[in-house]
Formats: sequence, C-alpha cells, structure tokens
Amino acid sequence: MDSKDALVVFEGTKIRRIWHDEQWYFSVVDVVGALTDSSIPRRYWSDLKSNLLEEGFEPYDKIVQLTLKAEDGKMRLTDCANTESMFRIIQSIPSPKAEPFKRWLAKVGYERVQEIEDPELAQKRMKELYKLKGYSDDWVEKRVRGIAIRDELTDEWDKRGIKTNSEFSILTAEISKATFGLTPGEYKKVKGLKRQNLRDHMNDLELIFTMLGEASTTKIARNKDAIGFGENKIAAKEGGTVAGVARKELEKRSGEKVVSKENYLTEPEIKKKLENKKLK
Repeated sequence: MDSKDALVVFEGTKIRRIWHDEQWYFSVVDVVGALTDSSIPRRYWSDLKSNLLEEGFEPYDKIVQLTLKAEDGKMRLTDCANTESMFRIIQSIPSPKAEPFKRWLAKVGYERVQEIEDPELAQKRMKELYKLKGYSDDWVEKRVRGIAIRDELTDEWDKRGIKTNSEFSILTAEISKATFGLTPGEYKKVKGLKRQNLRDHMNDLELIFTMLGEASTTKIARNKDAIGFGENKIAAKEGGTVAGVARKELEKRSGEKVVSKENYLTEPEIKKKLENKKLK
C-alpha cells in the first residue's frame, strides 16, 4: 500500500490504515487518540476493551492485529478494526468529536471501495489533489501517466521475481543513474529536497525522461524474459541508457541541461531554505 493511502488525517490527527481482506482497517489506538484527551491512548484502549467485553462486544473476534509503521519508523503489530467495528468502538467513547468522526470515517472507509469499482475515480481524486497544490493541467497529466508507467514496471518486476523493497530501490536507482547520471537520493539533493517525493518536484522534461527510462526497462525485461534480480538489473541499466542517450542528445541540441534545481516547494519552505543558506 502506497504511504499516501496508508495515512489519513482527522482534524490534524494522523490515523494509520491498511487495506486488508478487501476493506480498510484503521489503527484503534490512533482513533482513540483522535477522540479523547488521553495522554496514553494505549492504556485507554486497554480499559475500553474490557468495557466492550462486558457490553457484549467481542473485541478479540472483531479486532485484527496488522503490521503498521510506528512512530519510530519500525513496522509493528497493531490492533486494527474495519469501518463497521470502528463505529461500534466509537459509540463507547464519550467525545464531542464522535459524530463528525463517524461521518469522516464513513467517507474515507468507502472511498477505496468506490475506487475499486470505478478506477477512474481514484485517478480523478489524484488529479484534483495535485491541482489544489497549484500544479498545471499539463503537468498533472504527465504525472498521472508517469504513475501508470511506474505501476506497470513494478508489476512486471514482481512477476519476474523482484520481491523486496531494497531490490525495487536498487533497480530504480539503476534506471535513474543511467537516465540522469544521478541516483534518486543525489537527485533530491540537487533539488534541495528531503522527505518530499522527488517526482512531485520534477518539471515536464524530467518527468518525460523518467517515463521513457521506466517504459524502456519494462519493454526490455519482457522481450529478454529477464528473471531474478541480476537479469532485471541489467535490463534496468539498458532501459535507463535508452532515456539517457535521448537526454544527452536533447541537451546537446538545445544547449540546456535537463536536470534542474527547480522544485515545487511552497513559499514558506523556500523562504526557510534561503534563510538557512544565509546562516551558513
């Protein structure tokens, strides 16, 4: 599950969720923290479980332990409940936020179901979010197309034996190095980025060459029937090289570099970076 889908926000409070068994499951502790003033949501939830049991609700039948990212960045087993069970839990929490939270929960819990039934809705929502952030229509179309090409590539890698996150990262870095002469980490430094998504800060040409490198890699991996990490690493280098050659040719003829420091940071972020540079 993409991180942007795995975390939603209610009135400034982050709620972790995960797609499991064809529905959303939400972190119960996060919900308790959002609805109560408890300084220790875990203890509140522990006491609430006992109360629910007395009321006839079987928390051990309804609650599922799923692996979610904790505050320390580690993946840990966490008590989670689906939308239906979460509504029942909320009923036992005396909070003025309960009713607006129920409406919010119904909305975010149902959105993914709608998107599965009609995938165009997911794409529409994505486009709306980018436009709200100030991106142009042309840029948004390229970004959305780039996501589709990336998904096709990662699906292909999965079929060809690439399973771990580290393998996906290494192959992605190989494409990037061959395309731009930079790994994603190096590229982010050029743009002055830290945790931000690199592709959300690429200009039109950077997105186009990224798409070319990944689409070429998919084509080469299929045609050469690359199996396993070693063979797909070779395909990734070759795919990136196709885009790299095209990039260098454009730079030669236009007299301008494709890789740019340009980014889409908000004004406050830009001012903060300028101030930090002055201090140095």
